Amino acid sequence: MIRTVHTTRYVTPLREGGSLPALVEADDDGLYVLKLRGAGQGPKALIAELVAGEIGRALGLPVPEIVFMHLDPAFGRAEPDPELSDLLSASAGLNLALNYLPGSLAFQPLAGPAIDPGLAAAVVWFDAFTSNVDRTPKNPNLLLWHRRLWLIDHGAALYVHHAWTDATDPRADAGDRFPLVKSHVLLPFAGDLAAADAALSARLTPERIAEIVSAIPDAWLADDQDPRARPSGERRSAFAPDAVDAPQPDAAPVAARRAAYAAYLTHRLASPRGFVEEALDAARARR
Repeated sequence: MIRTVHTTRYVTPLREGGSLPALVEADDDGLYVLKLRGAGQGPKALIAELVAGEIGRALGLPVPEIVFMHLDPAFGRAEPDPELSDLLSASAGLNLALNYLPGSLAFQPLAGPAIDPGLAAAVVWFDAFTSNVDRTPKNPNLLLWHRRLWLIDHGAALYVHHAWTDATDPRADAGDRFPLVKSHVLLPFAGDLAAADAALSARLTPERIAEIVSAIPDAWLADDQDPRARPSGERRSAFAPDAVDAPQPDAAPVAARRAAYAAYLTHRLASPRGFVEEALDAARARR
């Protein structure tokens, strides 16, 4: 079950990458890194963050807690920076946030503590499965916190969904091998990838995948895909849950898009798994 919290204080923008996440405080007194639906990548980045992150957590990998976060429109109106004000206003309503890890340090491959080969192999497998392009030496998206490695920022995963339309059969993409795994920052530290495949694939049952996908909010599945889902000229803030005239997403296309994610992920686990073969080939090439 993913908790839902409400933003109570906007602390500071985190000017990293193109999405401009923010450090915020919530009504549970916790600090979170808020990922905004109104950012340029749109709701599909939040879907990837949610689905990939929860898959990682289901696999027992160290991913910070993910929560849904409501953002009040007042935060946008009170922000003096026009760029941030527009972004916050466009993101009013339901967004995604990750537990903030205070004092954490960015992982550096050539410095810091030794990486457990089993954990490295599991992370390589996970990123190959979710087609995560953002775990490279240049941009590892790994943090060291209390001497433990943590995985963050999965908005670039599942990149294939940016090309999907309602006429797409997602199963056609499920067998992709993911050659970018050769650039994975933890590949040089990875242990037995075949053993990781056997252990991790067994944990992701169709029922567990369906449970994870069921958590995607309907509005995220409708937004930016069906122009009937919001009035002409309205920005994404039309999906704010407290908007009086907020339109309800059409149930049929939303259900079909949710089913597409489940079908893609389930078929990606079918044998033979091309993404595993690609990872094994990349590991052998490094020897």
